[in-house]
Amino acid sequence: MTGVNFILGILGLLFLHSKCQLPPTVYQYYTEGGINSGLEALPGQFRLNGKDITLYSGSIHYFRVVPEYWRDRLRRMRAAGLNTIDTYVPWNLHEPRKGEFDFGAGNNEFSKVLNLREFLQIAQEEDLLVILRPGPYICSEWEFGGLPSWLLRYPDIKVRTSDPVFTGHVKTYFDQLLAQVVDLQFTKGGSIIAVQIENEYGSFGNYDEIKDREYLAFIRDNYVENGIEELLLTCDSPALVGDTGSLPGYLMTANFDNNPEAQFDRLLELQPDKPLMAMEFWAGWFDYWFGTHTGGLNPENFSKHLSTIFSYNASVNFYMFHGGSTFGFMNGANKIPVFPSYLSDVSSYDYGAPLSEAGDYTEKYNVTKELIALDNKVQTFTPEQPPLNPKIAYPAVQIQEYLTYDQLINHIPLDLVTEIQTVTNMEALDINNGNGQSYGLTVYRKQLDLAPTAELQIVGHIRDVAMVLVDGEQKTQKPQGSGALLGFGFWTTSNSTFTIEGAAAGLNTLDVVVENWGRVNFGGPAYFEQQKGLFEGPILVDDVELTDLTAIPLELKSNWIQGLTGWQAFEAERNLTGPVMLRATFDLAEPPQDTFLDMSAWGRGSVFVNGFHVGRFFHVGPQITNYIPAPLLKQGLNEIVIFEHYLAAEQLVFSDVPILRG
Repeated sequence: MTGVNFILGILGLLFLHSKCQLPPTVYQYYTEGGINSGLEALPGQFRLNGKDITLYSGSIHYFRVVPEYWRDRLRRMRAAGLNTIDTYVPWNLHEPRKGEFDFGAGNNEFSKVLNLREFLQIAQEEDLLVILRPGPYICSEWEFGGLPSWLLRYPDIKVRTSDPVFTGHVKTYFDQLLAQVVDLQFTKGGSIIAVQIENEYGSFGNYDEIKDREYLAFIRDNYVENGIEELLLTCDSPALVGDTGSLPGYLMTANFDNNPEAQFDRLLELQPDKPLMAMEFWAGWFDYWFGTHTGGLNPENFSKHLSTIFSYNASVNFYMFHGGSTFGFMNGANKIPVFPSYLSDVSSYDYGAPLSEAGDYTEKYNVTKELIALDNKVQTFTPEQPPLNPKIAYPAVQIQEYLTYDQLINHIPLDLVTEIQTVTNMEALDINNGNGQSYGLTVYRKQLDLAPTAELQIVGHIRDVAMVLVDGEQKTQKPQGSGALLGFGFWTTSNSTFTIEGAAAGLNTLDVVVENWGRVNFGGPAYFEQQKGLFEGPILVDDVELTDLTAIPLELKSNWIQGLTGWQAFEAERNLTGPVMLRATFDLAEPPQDTFLDMSAWGRGSVFVNGFHVGRFFHVGPQITNYIPAPLLKQGLNEIVIFEHYLAAEQLVFSDVPILRG
């Protein structure tokens, strides 16, 4: 919706209100007579500006939705009867390099989705209040839980604690972040009614141990010093961790997807003088590569648990109400105590939420709308549901051009290529003005004479997946299923070996290419030691340690990809093996529509649409399609670039629906 259309829409609503005496909007109702107070947590009830309020809230992450769709998604949420939204704030996007901040005006990978201030203002325009969750840790199935990877350059840092190295950087970041939003608080005429302190802190370590409250107090104090005056709260699963992650005197809320009774009863024991709220009622769940698709709660159980929540006179925040997409390399991961020990999240964050990844209504949306209407005692104006955005399966597009692996390596700027004595984690590489490498792949290169049959061993674990190339030729095979996790190249095996055959006589170039599949975003302190690449032990060839290596980062940043030259004509019959970059262009005669790119014929890699990194793909699934929102396309000439690890397909195939495997 254009600015003119929005203004006309608001004028139209005001006219209807004046002529038809429609119910007041949320903001009209709660600001009538002026703003005298913010959100209060009173015994059994929230109160906003002196009036009782039940919070019907939904999670949406501005950084997972293209900004052209922010208003669209928010209006759909308001049409379900929500009066509030919440959003996390990802530190690693807003401070991608130490001391360099980006709130939408930068020249970074995802600057276009980082204008938090604009997002909060649009939320208010769409008649939604806001709960802000700045972290600094956000979980969220997001890379490193939102923490910037350059923190890992400090060898002894203790993240999420009162360690002065960590809190020093948090303070610097919060001073910048909170300055962006301080005037958008409700009591100052804005949308923010509450701000969360940290996130699920009770799960950071043993569940029965009180966590670092000095650290929580530091966050609270920093909020206050930066002018935050609204209600402060924490969230956890109290039936599991009690109050171990809370700060005495501040509102505790609950996270769960089942058994609301246990969570709320425990909250009532811990804080009988406070209202109840499900800060995260998990509406669905997320998927991980090599896994099977799960939508979390089915609609029947979703409805049952939501009814129970309302029977406690509790407020609710649906996590997620609209999940969106995890763009680029920003997916998180989880550690588990059984094989395969590490689960890397897919790029789709559909989450089985009431609004799908593409913004479509689901059965859970209908349930939500119906139950809120029954529970809500305050009648305010609710807009009509916006129509669905059309989806299209565009005709297939042939791949037209490619760049070989050697060409790509030659495009890496020399100031990013470093000489290292032995294997080194990507974060510790002396590049990017002392920030190391955050995401993508790292090439560990050695020139040597290989025997016709040579035995390669990587001592320790690979973090996370390795390919082996000799003289630019791929030697590892495309994974065909979860059975690949038992073989060479994956994080699952320590001291794994690989037989190299067929090396040409003379000096060879051996490359071990390691992809970071995403840093863990949840767990205890040990789970946040998340260095990536090779660093646990050396590379051996025929039992001889390789030293004096060259490290080459394949960061695959959009600006770099858009500057690539030397493209060659693609020949379909060639069976082009990766790693390889492929390019296709196509014209759209009409305004673009949402679509999905079907990657079932490909292997593993990344998709770039008109320079924007929409995410990863992996033919094993469960995610098979990559969602391409219409605003990433344009009427006229479009470009899609694919980075493929294993074997290139001949064409791009589109779908008008998402495709899942498993």
